[in-house]
Amino acid sequence: MQYRLLGQTGLYVSEICLGTMTFGGDGFWKVIGELGIDAATELVNAAFDGGVNFFDTADVYSEGQSEVILGKALQQLGLPRDEVVIATKVRERVGKGNTPNQIGLSRHHILNGVDRSLKRLQVDYIDLYQVHGFDLLTPIEETLSVLDDVITAGKVRYIGLCNFSAWQIMKALAIADKYQWHRFESVQAYYSLAGRDLEREIIPLAQDQRLSILPWSPLAGGLLSGKFEREKDNPTGARRTTFDFPPVDLERTYKIIDALQPIAQNHNCSIARIALAWLLSRNYVTSVLIGAKSVEQLRDNLMAAELTFTDDELSAIDESSRLPVEYPQWMLDYQAKERSPGGSRSAS
Repeated sequence: MQYRLLGQTGLYVSEICLGTMTFGGDGFWKVIGELGIDAATELVNAAFDGGVNFFDTADVYSEGQSEVILGKALQQLGLPRDEVVIATKVRERVGKGNTPNQIGLSRHHILNGVDRSLKRLQVDYIDLYQVHGFDLLTPIEETLSVLDDVITAGKVRYIGLCNFSAWQIMKALAIADKYQWHRFESVQAYYSLAGRDLEREIIPLAQDQRLSILPWSPLAGGLLSGKFEREKDNPTGARRTTFDFPPVDLERTYKIIDALQPIAQNHNCSIARIALAWLLSRNYVTSVLIGAKSVEQLRDNLMAAELTFTDDELSAIDESSRLPVEYPQWMLDYQAKERSPGGSRSAS
């Protein structure tokens, strides 16, 4: 297992991060996973033994039970606190209540949320505290101010964001710089071979601003797990069979799977491992979030960190999954060529 720096910090995180959305299974979350404390502890132990030091959860997963189970697993295993990096999130409504202040990124909700997460996780601080999405009702200044306060109070070490658009990310960074508040260090976002939309705006922004990219759902909700094939019934028990998320272009995805199959055969491994290894081959990806229901699945995923591709294999994967070029990218590409040695200007 290799380790990469988180954003502009000196904190190293493993290339594979164990996501814990499968822990718990309360209510809606049952379709994702129903792992109890014993199975979860076994997974955490196997991950740590495999070199994983990065564990991701959220207050909303299984109505707080994912945080509780992760905290108990870490306690039972006796893992040194300074050897694990714990990430969690705030924004969503947790529990059965329906009052207006139980959701969002207000000072009120974040201060309540961070204390509750600390209690559920049984820790004194959270390494990476992530806002779980943009809040249209709360000024970003209020959100960034309180996040700066929880870092100053020692409850949080670093902050990150999830599921923002590019302009929202850049606005938040500019405001943090203006007031000399702590800035976001990471972007957790959907990114997979079946969904490379992040490459249009957010990845160039992240490279420019030195933000870590942390892909979630790297197997497109299981479609790239190797269980799904064209003209075959959906496999029994697969998450995607009952929870069709994230949205994908199925025909395009099956073409990608067709391209991955011979490469997987060449490496004598699963299609899932190929899909994960491709993400890790991108130098702007810091750590890939994986979810697992069994130790066998986890170990297969971990081996993606050891897999390398030939140039021909990378070209085949890229060709099968490349995004169509949209404006303004085709104009930017044209202008880049125009500025290269030997380029010539023409009317546009």
